[in-house]
Amino acid sequence: MIMAGEEEDRQKGFRMLGILDVKTPCAREAVLHGAGGAMVSGLIHFLTTSRVRRSFDVGFAGFMLTTLGSWWYCRTGRARLLVQQRVLQDGLKNKVAFEGTSRDPDTKTARDPDQLGPPETLRVPDQQGPRNPPGP
Repeated sequence: MIMAGEEEDRQKGFRMLGILDVKTPCAREAVLHGAGGAMVSGLIHFLTTSRVRRSFDVGFAGFMLTTLGSWWYCRTGRARLLVQQRVLQDGLKNKVAFEGTSRDPDTKTARDPDQLGPPETLRVPDQQGPRNPPGP
């Protein structure tokens, strides 16, 4: 659940480098993950090779890859959540619109009105297989 304070924080965004006001959803988390990825990849490369310039390049590549990957993952999850919310809202609207009518999902009828035939033909066969009807 999102509390009121968190909702305001999400609307404000965050300041990047003290000058850029970023309001894109998932951007803050992506930049923080990217910084961590840059530190880890650059440090590991430096400890294994002792090449400073090349380690910086590897760290920058790690920043870009981790930032883009984290942002993509967050945005797809957010899009999936928004679609689920929209489906639920539409379902609730339909429930309110169809409440008390023959299309109300809460009213269970014994037979489907579109199906023809007497009710005895609508029996569901047993799980054990068909049985022979009792003889005269």
